[in-house]
Amino acid sequence: MSRNPPQPAMPLDDSVSRAPWRFTLLRAKHIPLLATLLVCSLLYAAAALRYDYFASAGVFVNFFRENAPLGIAAIGLTFVILSGGIDLSVGSVIACTGILIATLAQRGWDPWAAMPAALALGAAFGLGMGCLIHFFQLAPFLVTLAGLFLARGIASVISLESIGLRHPTFVALSEVTLTITPDVSVPLSAIVFLAVAVMAALAALFTPFGRNVYAIGGDEHSAVLMGLPVGRTKIAIYTLSGFCSALAGVVYSVSVGSGNATAAVGLELDAIAAVVIGGTLLTGGVGSIWGTVLGVLILGIIQTALIFEGTLSSWWARIIIGGLLLIFIALQKLLTRRSETIH
Repeated sequence: MSRNPPQPAMPLDDSVSRAPWRFTLLRAKHIPLLATLLVCSLLYAAAALRYDYFASAGVFVNFFRENAPLGIAAIGLTFVILSGGIDLSVGSVIACTGILIATLAQRGWDPWAAMPAALALGAAFGLGMGCLIHFFQLAPFLVTLAGLFLARGIASVISLESIGLRHPTFVALSEVTLTITPDVSVPLSAIVFLAVAVMAALAALFTPFGRNVYAIGGDEHSAVLMGLPVGRTKIAIYTLSGFCSALAGVVYSVSVGSGNATAAVGLELDAIAAVVIGGTLLTGGVGSIWGTVLGVLILGIIQTALIFEGTLSSWWARIIIGGLLLIFIALQKLLTRRSETIH
């Protein structure tokens, strides 16, 4: 009696066979953001339990008000790091923008002309760095380091002294608030921060520009082979970063009521820390705008908790942030190795 020969196994559909790997990669990409959310929640809960009134709405709004310039600059920097680049000039551009606005206003410029001029200068500054990086194939670190010194030098040449913003328009802008309850009002700086975050998140997820940024950060060579406008996108990324830095400078100068060439020294390091703690990989291709917002909030929670404590030096904030950075960098390295193994 003959036996039927064994039938060959049916080949698995490619989409099915790769589904587990896709699921694994999807989870790996979201781990940094989930870790950031967890750290932010734990820090906030711990501080709320330890300090009275820490969980009040006023303190929560203050996180956004005090860190609005940092947050706006960090959002622009997020696009840069997502593409695999870096921008060290953001703090200097903030200072240059602030002192430029104050000087123009002092010389009789209308504030509504001075502020757009400063924003255009910041965008042009980023455009110039982006062109150098793309057309001459220069390292972003070196180009933006030069930009850091250049913008800070220009700010110092404009004025070494702090210049007050006494025009009624600037005073009125600093007092603009959105009343939520009789006891809680959201200042204009926080509103601008949140508005920029929403627009940037939408751009990153739902526009060709955002998809190109992720593609370049994931694998620039593959992006070129796919026919994506890599050069144009990279230039646009640094132009956007320069614009966001200039906008942060406008918000900062209006909030404090003056322009100062020495403002925002080292802020670029805080912005990088916020982006990395927010789950954006330094190698590019993975990250989110809302992760950066959470990273900024983490920095704000740490600084505010130390103020509530009252007995610890402000340098403890640097120590804690440094520790968190090491943890998140190690997590990024682990995820990068896991992705390479899967591929």
